[in-house]
Amino acid sequence: MTTPIPSPPAIPFLGHIATVEKEVPIRSFCLLAEQYGEIFRLDLVGRSIISVNSHELVNEISDEKRFRKIISANLEQVRHAAGDGLFTVLNPKYPIPQMCSYICQDRLLMPAFNPATVRGMFDDMMDVVLQLVLKWSRFGPQYVIDPAADYTRLTLEAITLCSMSYRFLQEQPHPFVQAMTDFLVESGHRANRPTIVKAMMRSTNAKYEEDQRILNKTVTQILEDRKTHPTDKKDVLHTMMTGRDKETGLGMSDQSIKNNLVTFLIAGMLTFTTYYLLKNPEAMRKLREEIDTKIGNRAMTADDVHKLPYLLAIMRESLRLGPTAPARPVTPIEDTTLLGGKYAVHKDVTIMVNVMQAQRDPKVWGEDANEFRPERMLNGKFEALPPNAWQPFGFGMRGCIGRPFAWQEAQIALVCILQRFDLVLQDPTYELALKQTLAIKPDNFYIHAMPRAGAPHLLATPSSTLIQSDRASVPVESGQVAPSGAPKQPLYVLYGSNTGSSEAFAQRLATDATTYGFRSSIGTLDSAAGRTDRCEPADNAAHFVEWLSNLKGGELPGVKYGVFGCGNRDWQATFQRIPKLCDSLLAERGAARVIPRGEGDAGSAEFFEAFNKWEAQVWETLTREYQTKTDEGATDGIEVKMVSDGTARAEVLRQPDAALGTVVENRILTAPNAPEKRHIELELPKHMTYRAGDYLAILPTNPARDVKRAIARFGLTPEQGLTISSAGPTSLPINRPISLFTLLSGYVELSQAATTRDLRILSECASIPEAVNALADLFTGKVAEKRLSVLDILEDNPGIKITLSRFLTLLPSMRLRQYSIASSPLAHPQRVTLTISVLAAPAASGRAEPFLGVASTYLAGLRAGDRVQLAVRASSAAFHPPVDPTVPLVMLCAGSGLAPMRGFLEERPAQKEAGREVARSLLFFGCRAPAQDFLYGETDLKRWAGLGVVDVRPAFSRAAQDSAGCKYVQDRLWRNRADIVQAFEAGCKIFVCGSGKVAVGVKETLVAILKEHSGSSDAEATERFAQITKDRFATDVFE
Repeated sequence: MTTPIPSPPAIPFLGHIATVEKEVPIRSFCLLAEQYGEIFRLDLVGRSIISVNSHELVNEISDEKRFRKIISANLEQVRHAAGDGLFTVLNPKYPIPQMCSYICQDRLLMPAFNPATVRGMFDDMMDVVLQLVLKWSRFGPQYVIDPAADYTRLTLEAITLCSMSYRFLQEQPHPFVQAMTDFLVESGHRANRPTIVKAMMRSTNAKYEEDQRILNKTVTQILEDRKTHPTDKKDVLHTMMTGRDKETGLGMSDQSIKNNLVTFLIAGMLTFTTYYLLKNPEAMRKLREEIDTKIGNRAMTADDVHKLPYLLAIMRESLRLGPTAPARPVTPIEDTTLLGGKYAVHKDVTIMVNVMQAQRDPKVWGEDANEFRPERMLNGKFEALPPNAWQPFGFGMRGCIGRPFAWQEAQIALVCILQRFDLVLQDPTYELALKQTLAIKPDNFYIHAMPRAGAPHLLATPSSTLIQSDRASVPVESGQVAPSGAPKQPLYVLYGSNTGSSEAFAQRLATDATTYGFRSSIGTLDSAAGRTDRCEPADNAAHFVEWLSNLKGGELPGVKYGVFGCGNRDWQATFQRIPKLCDSLLAERGAARVIPRGEGDAGSAEFFEAFNKWEAQVWETLTREYQTKTDEGATDGIEVKMVSDGTARAEVLRQPDAALGTVVENRILTAPNAPEKRHIELELPKHMTYRAGDYLAILPTNPARDVKRAIARFGLTPEQGLTISSAGPTSLPINRPISLFTLLSGYVELSQAATTRDLRILSECASIPEAVNALADLFTGKVAEKRLSVLDILEDNPGIKITLSRFLTLLPSMRLRQYSIASSPLAHPQRVTLTISVLAAPAASGRAEPFLGVASTYLAGLRAGDRVQLAVRASSAAFHPPVDPTVPLVMLCAGSGLAPMRGFLEERPAQKEAGREVARSLLFFGCRAPAQDFLYGETDLKRWAGLGVVDVRPAFSRAAQDSAGCKYVQDRLWRNRADIVQAFEAGCKIFVCGSGKVAVGVKETLVAILKEHSGSSDAEATERFAQITKDRFATDVFE
């Protein structure tokens, strides 16, 4: 008896049309594959489609004796322009009237794209690639490059020159490029529209027909130009025009030639490779070393093609994760079954081979199948892969005929580009987003290309696009001049930052530099990697650390430097690892340390004070070293000018754009007598995706109460408008009108504790003895103890006369806040859930008003329909649920630390309800009491427990009698230690989320369990725990 093929819930008459995303359908197919497993069925407007997603099924369906390839619904629409081209012909079995059959076309064209023929195209390919290199060199390192657009044009030029001896020779992309893109997108949309709907879309149809006209006009022009100006060059066009099939004697008609010219020009594969290289600095370094060693600075030749094994491994791995053609349709020749009779499929049903998902099958590629690892393609491993495990170019009949062409072009392009440039992401936090026509490409992916030789060109690449639009618009190397007109000593301030703390410190240094006689330039560490001619690292420092770690000798003479490291001592094993490494490596490579390395512990009350002390040493040392003078006239660094009387509001700070999400729901989860926790759902911006375990980064605004306090302290009104100008880099909006309320609301931190540096500056502004004495008292340490902000101090001391300009220089720029996502895309692909704690606690300063958490207060005040500026941030690779749902999870958390665990758990019921085998997991959850804050206890957790996917073990600190006498998570963990041992022996993965105290307590208890179970000593158990939990134990700690 066969097993029914699972299928998602359908809408009557429409089927699953709403299940598949319109813009990027393959994303929906992959999410459904994660939920339903190896196979599922969809009904798309009357068309039944079976998707196969595992290597085992793909291998079976690659049997051309049982299954034949058909054209998809998308390709049926592409026929409007490509007609009976090689991969759009309806039925390749029979001759096509008045033209060569598919078989004839194939026999004529295959030799034109064989490896030997393609090798003869090397010089023309190199010509086109060098034109791209010249463009990037001419435009310079500040130019923002769209790789997808440039590579598309590169491929278009290469194909037309190499196969047709034709050049477009235009600075701007040829109209053909945009017409082809629009035509393919609309073809995909039309494939899923009912006929009656297509007939009603008149303007869309008109544009569609115009795109076809442009495509046809272009290929007609190419063909007619060749007829008018014949050449002796034996290119592909010559073959199509003059060739005859040896078996039938048939040639190709003009229309057949035009159809195939359109077909050739649907191509491209380089963008994914560039993306994966930039996100994996070790791979980038190894590839560069291979190119430098085997080719060096000489020009690449045809003999170098296929001689760079690591380059080939990178290309293969890129195509595994991002196959240009992510799916292909086939159909059974006769009624048959799959997997030895498990599934029945009927003749002529459409089977969609989900290549993108099958090439991530953990049974073939391992548990890290979603990770980019070129080494899996080296040393004979690629050749030893199971049959049909790697099919990015299609398979069998009508597989990609241009594979040798694309393979050679990509090698030439990558070698030439990396010989000449250091590539840097424009947005270091960019995570892969897709756009899809017939092929897929990264969307909104931009880079900078910096020449490898010559003087340094540092790029200001902020740690987040959320604040990028509000950056100062001055050039990075702006040649700032002091108000007095004196030239400044150049100073480069480089940072690596994920959460924004290091960036904020860097901004402070860059802003203050003008005061001390320096001309500052600010940028990410990655922007300087390889360009200093004179834990894990942050997202925008990984390339720099990789480059620095692999220098060989004293390459940095004359460089003078200082390092300040930010970290969290709760992560003892990696605390300050990267700053220490950079500090020692810079010295070993010949650079001169001008100031001892500074350390900041983000989990300590002295975090900001530590930086202040280090910064004071910096300026004392540098002013002495370079004999610069402090410019008192530049103390403020910025100048504020009022431009309105408050009757007109300034432009809203954040305009709606691609980074704006929409609040769907915001509700309280806790009882009135418990600390408030909220469930917030947000609709993501178009094309933004996430995984269970990722973070959602939020750009908040200060509580309105605190903004009004600051405005009142200066005797101003919220509506007053102003403009800001600056002598140096600043995170404030410059040279444009803005309201005072908007400025103080969204650009600066009003609640951050003051530092001794701030007190020193405030003392200089105190005009009466009482204020001076009060500030002197605060110097004893009460500022840190009471967490007094600059605003608190100003309100308590009216005798401090400070300008608004000076006040703004004391305030750090607004920071992003990251929250663990509490949902799974398998349940809601475009919707994320946050589970947050709202901070409203008695002020440590003793002030009557409570202290309000900036981000949690902002989020708590949102209502359905509000727009929020946000971005998805990837968590560590280890903090994601395993790909295999049969692997049990052990999750330990307290309070809002439940958030990522809820996301993990939401994934498992979706998979089980889809018919997949799912392991039962254990959730240890600490909170106060069942009736107060047992989050989701009577809703989601109860329902998921009923499905058998989770066993919830609560620990109620104020109602221990309801949790087997256990007050805390570690107590319940110890009580249920036999279940932990059983789960570990079953191959479980352990996840911990909560405060540092929770994480430490859980780890100590787990070590104690191991000690008891193995009979070992404390030291032996600790060492053994580290060994056996490698890749099986992940933590996410917050304060």
